[in-house]
Amino acid sequence: MLLGGIQTAVSLIYPPQCMNCGGLVGSDFGLCGSCWAEMHFISGTVCEGCGAPLPGEADGFRLECDSCLRHPRPWSQGRSALLYEGQGRKLVLALKHGDRTEIAHMAAAWLERAVQPLLEDNPLICPVPLHWTRLLKRKYNQSALLAGSMANRTELEFCPDLLSRFRRTPALEGKTRDQRYQHLGAAITTHPSRKGRIKGRTVLIVDDVMTSGATLSACTDACLLAGAAEVRVAVLARVTRA
Repeated sequence: MLLGGIQTAVSLIYPPQCMNCGGLVGSDFGLCGSCWAEMHFISGTVCEGCGAPLPGEADGFRLECDSCLRHPRPWSQGRSALLYEGQGRKLVLALKHGDRTEIAHMAAAWLERAVQPLLEDNPLICPVPLHWTRLLKRKYNQSALLAGSMANRTELEFCPDLLSRFRRTPALEGKTRDQRYQHLGAAITTHPSRKGRIKGRTVLIVDDVMTSGATLSACTDACLLAGAAEVRVAVLARVTRA
């Protein structure tokens, strides 16, 4: 009774706010109606390679978007929670560059819903890594926050340092597809002391945004080279014009 009273008093003094615009909402870690209406969540028929939305209905055969057909992915399946536009893009940028780490808790719930088809075989969950210099500057890896929160929700095994980015690459924003692949090259590998956890396992790699897929391809190649049986990918947001 006392705890309930304290929680009520706190909510009166500090009412829950929209995670995007700061307006009042009914509960913590939520969006107001206006911001929710401007989110572009992905549902219905999707590309099996990256999770981008597709027209029509599933017909029992593997469906892929034009991008995945032009550039076959090294991973087996992929899913995305939302499109990288509108309020969704604003939230992703706030998580990535604005020290809004609390967004990961809310976003992981969206990601969990999107990746349900990828959770068979109890995959080992890991994030796309940051180079240590970038991690030092940013103070956190947004992909690791998403992956860790999703692992908690799904009760699946989580290895935050399964992959390592041993060579610093320039920022990929604004780069062409070919430039992204050229810069990444062999910059990502498995952590030497974690190879025993990956051999023969299904791995689910988590990232915040997929554009060309170059980073996820480099991560997938590293996992397969270390003996992973299968690699799947999950991203919070998908850039569909790539």
